[in-house]
Amino acid sequence: MTIINRYLLTTFIRITMLALGVFVGIYLLVDFFEKVDDFLEYKAPISLYLYYFSSKLPLIISQVLPLTILMGVFMTLGGFSKSNELTAMRAGGISLFNIITPLILAATLMTGIHFTLNEYIVPAGIRNATYILHTEVKGKAAALTKRDNLWFRDQNALYHINLIIPESGSINGVSVYQLNDELQLRQRIEAKRIKFIDNQWIADKAKIRSFDPFSGQLTAERTEDKYALALDKTPDDFGAVSGNNEELNFNQLRVLSKKMQLEGLDATRYRVDMYARLAAPFACLIMAFVAIPFALQTSRNINLALGISISVLIGVAFYIIQSTLMAFGYSGLLPPFIAAWSANIIFSLLSGFLILSTRE
Repeated sequence: MTIINRYLLTTFIRITMLALGVFVGIYLLVDFFEKVDDFLEYKAPISLYLYYFSSKLPLIISQVLPLTILMGVFMTLGGFSKSNELTAMRAGGISLFNIITPLILAATLMTGIHFTLNEYIVPAGIRNATYILHTEVKGKAAALTKRDNLWFRDQNALYHINLIIPESGSINGVSVYQLNDELQLRQRIEAKRIKFIDNQWIADKAKIRSFDPFSGQLTAERTEDKYALALDKTPDDFGAVSGNNEELNFNQLRVLSKKMQLEGLDATRYRVDMYARLAAPFACLIMAFVAIPFALQTSRNINLALGISISVLIGVAFYIIQSTLMAFGYSGLLPPFIAAWSANIIFSLLSGFLILSTRE
């Protein structure tokens, strides 16, 4: 690595880390004021505050990382241009391509870090944060956050859930094994779907089989269009019923979407979020490319306030377009892949046009 490259990277990393700290701090401050009432109401100890917000750190970092890279590249090149260091580099025979290459490589590395965060660390952090707020602070039973092939016990019954559908607030493929005090099977209930209505779970077209606990022989069988299950849980106890897919990584979303499609269910939201898990990390690299022409075109008049303002405006524009297109994907107006990747494609074309129009 040359001295110039090391100098570029050192400056870029310093600015990026400073921006990351500022954005994360602002995010934590806003989140703190939103959640502090819950902690105060239940008189939670300080340790839970710290554990809760530290669990959310990976999610916060992944959300603000593209914006910090945008600001890092913008302020690095803009600062060098304003101090005439960029002019001196190019006068010394260093092309613009060679100047921006270390920054692009650093952004590529951060793209990989972003994907790793989203795939392995962010889901676990969100689950921990949800558990702390729901169970440790509010004192409620631990939420069953698994979406498919879920087993649990409630009173003298074993429940197996094939699939939880957050969008409809329903649970598909339910089997209930009623046991006696000696844990012998006395009744089995099967239903394709159950919904929480008037504070109880109602099964559609439930098939009920009764068994002799001692011999295990089938003694009776009937079908009821509407059957109330004696399940002592609410939708809040199934954490996944909230419809939030942030606690799922790419592979989990892929498996669930395939399972829903096989059962004839609408998996649009899952497929959009699945492709978004792949598209989101590339925003880091795209933001680096977008920052280059803006930094070079505004370099003469650049200052700290202007640099921050331009970076934030570009970042906000990106997230607004991305959120809008993903909403179109959720509603079925756009194919899931197009909805997840369109913002990246739009800003890639924009950066390419601006870079080509920038004078060498």
